[in-house]
Amino acid sequence: MSVRGRRFLLLAILLGTTFFALYALSVGSAAIDSPWKHIFSPSLQGSSHEVIWDIRFPRVLAALLIGAALGVAGAISQAATNNPLADPSIIGTTAGASLGAAIALLLNIATIGSLPVTIFALAGALLASLATFAASRSAIQLVIIGIATSALLSAVVGLLITIANRPDARSIAFWSLGSLALVSMNSINLLAPVIILGIILAWFIAQKLDLLALGDREVTYLGVNPQRMRLLAFSVISLLIAVSVSTVGSIAFLALAAPHITRYLIGPSNRPLVIGSAAIGAALLLIADTAARAIAPPFELPIGLITSLIGAPILILVLRRSGEVWR
Repeated sequence: MSVRGRRFLLLAILLGTTFFALYALSVGSAAIDSPWKHIFSPSLQGSSHEVIWDIRFPRVLAALLIGAALGVAGAISQAATNNPLADPSIIGTTAGASLGAAIALLLNIATIGSLPVTIFALAGALLASLATFAASRSAIQLVIIGIATSALLSAVVGLLITIANRPDARSIAFWSLGSLALVSMNSINLLAPVIILGIILAWFIAQKLDLLALGDREVTYLGVNPQRMRLLAFSVISLLIAVSVSTVGSIAFLALAAPHITRYLIGPSNRPLVIGSAAIGAALLLIADTAARAIAPPFELPIGLITSLIGAPILILVLRRSGEVWR
């Protein structure tokens, strides 16, 4: 696709996401008369106004930011490992972040979405990524070891939550499945700068990650250290995943699906892929969160279930129509 075509497609996605975000503000368990009046008149007062601007607006922003973060993290994971099935959950990063965040929550160090929980999640993500990185000598080994690491750490998280003798253990378990229910504007104040920084860093390293498709030996001949590039990529992935997991828990499938959908639409070059994956990821998570709230009100479904239901068929369709998994 030409540069002009990419820009037009990206603009169309952003415009569609904006309109859907406005619709998402009107969806929820609380029935609100004339929600558009409150959306376009921020000076109004009352309980309906507070529901939209204090509860739903931060949630919509968080869905857009975290969806973008997961999409970019997935694109960088696939580029760094040169594997179309890689995503942060497969290389151990998501499970490490979940374990770090769960430890902070269960020890009453902080609350969901706070800076201390994010720091614990970042430490867990980095340690898991570095352990996977240090134990592997090739891209294939990295993925295999990452799968084992993820399985082990996920089991530890489940065990800790199960044996925790505290009244909010069920809330933590629901968070671990993925939920934006506890997001507030304080969460946005942390999410926005960290995720924007992570996406900018991903965009800067994306061009060199294109070289990894040539293979480690060929890249070395070009003067690039492939292991160092992967280490840098994992650091960026850990940053994006840590701030996402510490706020909304682990969200399945989105980081895998968004880059594939984007690659089918605009091509395999990593710099456009980073921007496109951010847009597609944001749109997918916003749709999934809105569906999680709308399907069975006043109850809310775990968002990971919705992302799998939405993302899996789309990914299968894209891969079947493209005729290949990796281009």
